[in-house]
Amino acid sequence: MTDVRLLRMTGYLLKENYFDKAVLPLGSTEYHGDHLPFGTDTLVAESLAEAVSQRVAGMLCLPTLPFGMSRHYASFPLSITLSTETQIHVIKEVIDSLNQQGLRRLLIINGHDGNLPAIEAATREYRADHSEMKIAVLDAWWVTAAELLPKGTFEAWGGLGHAGEGETSIMLKVAPELVNLSRARGHIPNLPEHVQVKWLFKEITPFGVTGDPTKATSEKGILMWNALVDHLVSFIEDMDRDGWEVDQQK
Repeated sequence: MTDVRLLRMTGYLLKENYFDKAVLPLGSTEYHGDHLPFGTDTLVAESLAEAVSQRVAGMLCLPTLPFGMSRHYASFPLSITLSTETQIHVIKEVIDSLNQQGLRRLLIINGHDGNLPAIEAATREYRADHSEMKIAVLDAWWVTAAELLPKGTFEAWGGLGHAGEGETSIMLKVAPELVNLSRARGHIPNLPEHVQVKWLFKEITPFGVTGDPTKATSEKGILMWNALVDHLVSFIEDMDRDGWEVDQQK
């Protein structure tokens, strides 16, 4: 079977195989407590993208962008951050590169909350100027996974949180050798409902972690990962069937 990861592909294999769509994983490099690696967001997005591209015919897996907008996490070392403005330009130029090469169906898998404003601005603006480019985004896998699984799957804070129960669980599936649960400790902040307070991370946790990673298990991680991959594969197959025209979906 052909390796569909562009970084590992030769020119010959690209020419010999048919690709009509691509998946772009977006991550970050930032502190994820003492129990998870700095590349957690990048590793999860990359894992999902590679799995989906292996199961969907004609999907090319692009290299993961490992830096995002992480300034709100920078009070815990070591955060490598782009500005939102820079990230908008980077995303637009990646999309434009694909468009110019005739690859006009794109799925973006995002692994980091700080990337959301740039993704929204870049994709909306690009599509407004280039309607031929079709773009879909899984913007918050951590929310989607909780919605796809039965209620009661998670024990603390709905599985949410930065390096919390859900994220730690999925890392036990993606890269268990990089997880040290003996170092896991979390904090569930008392945040208001329905209205967002724009916090700095140091204001809502003393540990650089929100949620409760001590409730994480590999079983939960497998459930999350499988549900996300299955959902994305089904979504792309439906989009392909309908020519990526949203109003044609059944």
